[in-house]
Amino acid sequence: MLINLIITILSIIPVLICIAFFTLLERKVIGAIQRRKGPNVIGILGLLQPFADGLKLILKEIIVPTQANRFLFILAPIWTFSLSLTNWSLIPFNYVDTVSNPSYGLLMIFILSSFGVYGIILAGWSSQSRYPFLGALRSAAQMISYEVSLGIIFIIVTLCSNSLNLSEIILAQQDCLWFGLVMPHILVIFFITILAETNRAPFDLPEAEAEIVAGYNLEYSSIAFALFFLGEYNNILIMSTITAILFLGGWAFPLIVDNYIWSTVIFSFKIIFLCFLFIVVRAAFPRYRYDQLMDIGWKVFFPFTFCYLIFFSCILFIFL
Repeated sequence: MLINLIITILSIIPVLICIAFFTLLERKVIGAIQRRKGPNVIGILGLLQPFADGLKLILKEIIVPTQANRFLFILAPIWTFSLSLTNWSLIPFNYVDTVSNPSYGLLMIFILSSFGVYGIILAGWSSQSRYPFLGALRSAAQMISYEVSLGIIFIIVTLCSNSLNLSEIILAQQDCLWFGLVMPHILVIFFITILAETNRAPFDLPEAEAEIVAGYNLEYSSIAFALFFLGEYNNILIMSTITAILFLGGWAFPLIVDNYIWSTVIFSFKIIFLCFLFIVVRAAFPRYRYDQLMDIGWKVFFPFTFCYLIFFSCILFIFL
């Protein structure tokens, strides 16, 4: 048990470092787009800024509202952060390295992403405050709405690869074209869907500071707020990784087969590119109204993906 605990801690540390530098990358890129300087004081080129921010959050006082349910209030950020980390155990980083490689890996990721709603609901309800509760309801409605389209897209990818195993999905694209090139419209819908699923701009209505102050995490401070913050950015990295696996061939690349180092490097570049798109979208697009957000999910994405699933199933039934 001690060895497993040490291995778990050592595997979490690189993820936390990646999240820290992703926040720095976001601030740098948004600063460049808005023609201003990002963090550039602490450390060379501001490289130590994420660690300074983390230390500041840890040293702050943990405040629990008087009327709050203390157990659920503390459980919510731990639940959110733990679930976001669990997804990494299912990711095949190359043709060798993966913590677990179940035959139903894609289904497990969908289940874990669905469970993330409970942490947000618990945070808003246990705070016993109206603004966090309103933000939690918004977030739950938004995530559930877009998970419908997300699940249908997962089914489409499963039909293309004839497997729920993430490694086999990658290998199916290695033998032919990437699914993103075959179905670019589904890739675009999937990318917009994961923007809403991770509460990112322009779909960050659950955290709209002008309307509900900060959303479900309004009453949190110190390490509890940091866990929500880390969980949110970790979900962005996870969704970028899933997008690279499902539509960009994962670690596979033409002319590079069974090369341990290059497959890992290529996979990393694909993830970085998708994370960069997350940042650019946040800087470039204004926030939607909440009714527009729900209309896109239920009146555009759900009918289109459902009809495409039926069409694609008929094509497979006729020709295969």
